[in-house]
Amino acid sequence: ADKMDNEQDRAAQSLLNKLIRSNLVNNTNQVEVLQRDPNSPLYSVKTFEELRLKPQLLQGVYGMGFNRPSKIQENALPMMLAEPPQNLIAQSQSGTGKTAAFVLAMLSHVNPTNKWTQCLCISPTYELALQTGKVVEQMGRFYPEVKLAYAVRGNKMERGSKIQEQIVIGTPGTVLDWFLKLKLMDPKKIRVFVLDEADVMIATQGHQDQSIRIQRMLPKDCQMLLFSATFEDSVWKFAERIVPDPNVIKLKREEETLDTIKQYYVLCNNKEDKFSALCNIYGAITIAQAMIFCHTRKIASWLAGQMSKEGHQVALLSGEMVIEQRAAVIERFREGKEKVLITTNVCARGIDVEQVSVVINFDLPLDKDGNPDNETYLHRIGRTGRFGKRGLAINMVDSDHSMDVLKAIEKHFNKKILKLDTDDLDEIEKIAN
Repeated sequence: ADKMDNEQDRAAQSLLNKLIRSNLVNNTNQVEVLQRDPNSPLYSVKTFEELRLKPQLLQGVYGMGFNRPSKIQENALPMMLAEPPQNLIAQSQSGTGKTAAFVLAMLSHVNPTNKWTQCLCISPTYELALQTGKVVEQMGRFYPEVKLAYAVRGNKMERGSKIQEQIVIGTPGTVLDWFLKLKLMDPKKIRVFVLDEADVMIATQGHQDQSIRIQRMLPKDCQMLLFSATFEDSVWKFAERIVPDPNVIKLKREEETLDTIKQYYVLCNNKEDKFSALCNIYGAITIAQAMIFCHTRKIASWLAGQMSKEGHQVALLSGEMVIEQRAAVIERFREGKEKVLITTNVCARGIDVEQVSVVINFDLPLDKDGNPDNETYLHRIGRTGRFGKRGLAINMVDSDHSMDVLKAIEKHFNKKILKLDTDDLDEIEKIAN
């Protein structure tokens, strides 16, 4: 079941990021391009005009608020729109504009007079497929003769009828049924094949096998495009099976550091004690926005309840919420409607709330075996060097065990974590400002 959770978790995370992103992330990461044919000239574009798009697509691009190509689009679009089209494996995090990039490629390669499926995109979940579909609809707004169908569960089709829509977006199982059982599409007529969120896709064995089966049915000259936020070895192996002779685009990750973060710990006896320490520093920390991490849902909701009783405005991000609810909570926090966000680790993965300047570990991060989780610690309180924002981290220690965890984290990062006396409010005020 753990594997299943993993996929749902990653898919949910990805969806959440799409829902809470109103705009693209300003990405200063270095882009690395590995060309399949090192002799062909390497094009990158700085404007959408250079791509010689159909006017109605250019209109769609500008209509979506893209003024100039993002980092990944500068390099990926010329390859994707080249004649003959080139295959691509690309690494890109959420918010880099990759969905818009491959949607533009699909829309560009469609021949609208042909009433059959020519472009196919597979996504790990129904919800992610719908998100991509939204982008197709927005970008194709001025190109109404191109139609879109969803190959997802619940979209009941008659056997033997033929799909007239030129673009199909769906999940692997249903797409396979449409090809094989229902014979709604002819795989040999597909010109562009996109596999999105490969890292989420391979978290489910079934999806991995289905994707490979789909790929094998497609013509040799079909353009294959694969996207993934991360590239562990397993993702690489999968990508290489899906995409023959690829060009590769990688975004180098920016390293997070603790250099601009002041780290403290507070000694307590139990969770009630931790709560009163928190109330002591609360006045000082709410000058800025704060995130408080708890180990379990139970503690998170207990803490949120206690804080509310004391009249503090807090938001709670909890695992039982549906994705849309989570997105709404994060949105409110981002807009500063609530100054304090209480959350468990699972919910907070992948959320970059830029303006958080205080992070409180109500519980120190542990991995599933109960060992100190250095990586999570870094994710919670580290900042990427480019913002160089100052920050404050306060760790609550309430047992010998949690003291050991703190010492291990301190040793791992080789950065001193200072003791904080919560009665010394002047000190805290100074730090928080």
